[in-house]
Amino acid sequence: MSLLLSSMTENVGLITLNRPSALNALSEKLVKELLQALNEFDSNPEVGAIVLTGEGKAFSAGADIKELNDLTFVNAYMCKFLQNLNDGIAAIRKPILAAVNGYAASILLGGGCELAMMCDLIYAGETAKFGQPEVKIGTIPGAGGTQRLIKAIGKAKAMEMILTGDFITAQDAEKAGLVAKVYPVDKLIPEAIEIGKRIACLSTPVIVMAKEAVNQAEEMSLKNGLLFESRLYHATFGLNDRKEGMTAFLQKRKAQWSNS
Repeated sequence: MSLLLSSMTENVGLITLNRPSALNALSEKLVKELLQALNEFDSNPEVGAIVLTGEGKAFSAGADIKELNDLTFVNAYMCKFLQNLNDGIAAIRKPILAAVNGYAASILLGGGCELAMMCDLIYAGETAKFGQPEVKIGTIPGAGGTQRLIKAIGKAKAMEMILTGDFITAQDAEKAGLVAKVYPVDKLIPEAIEIGKRIACLSTPVIVMAKEAVNQAEEMSLKNGLLFESRLYHATFGLNDRKEGMTAFLQKRKAQWSNS
C-alpha cells in the first residue's frame, strides 16, 4: 500500500502524506516515495509548483519512533534517510508549498516541523501547531531543526522551543515569520493550490532563478549574495520570457510565457 497520494490540479502537483493512523510519521519507505513524487513533478514541464500536505489530523509527526527506538550510535550515524530527505528536497528546483494541517509535529518528534521548513513556503490551518519536542524523548532535532528554526524565527524563540519542547500556534508562527499565512482549516488546501497556480502560471525558469537566489541568501554574505543575485538577474536577459514579459508590459497585455 502506498504511503503517499499524488495528483495534479491544473499545473500544480499535490502530494499528500498518507499514514494518518501514524500521524504521517516519516518512515524510510514514506521518505523514498515522497522524494520520488517530488522528482517526478520537478521534471514534469506541465507542473510549475508543488503543494505538500498530510492526510488526517497531522501534517507529519516526524520520524517514526518505532524505526528509531532500537538504533545504536553506529546505526543512527549510518542511517541516511533523513539526510536523504534534506538533500532530496534541497535539490528540487520548483517551489514547494507546505500546507500544514493539524500538528506539524506531535509530542513524539519534531521532524514534521523540520519537513515543513525544508519547503519554500509554509501555509497553515488555524488549528495547526509547530514544535521541536525532541528533548522530551531524550534527543535533539536531527533534520535541520536547530539550524533552520533559528533562521526563520530568531535565536531566542527557537532556543525556547527547542529547549522546552513547547509548541507554538499557527498564529504565533505567522507572527514570528515561520508561516506565510494562516487559513481556516477547510480553506487551507484550496488556498495553497491557488497560490501554487499563481506561481505556476509565471515563467518557470524565472521562478527557479528567484527561488535559487533567495535560498542562497541564507548561505552567503550580503556581498556575495548581491553578486550571485546580479548574475542571475543578468542571466534573465538571455531568456525569451524576459523579452516577452517586458514587451507585454509595455504593450499593456498579458504575457505569453514559453518557459524558455
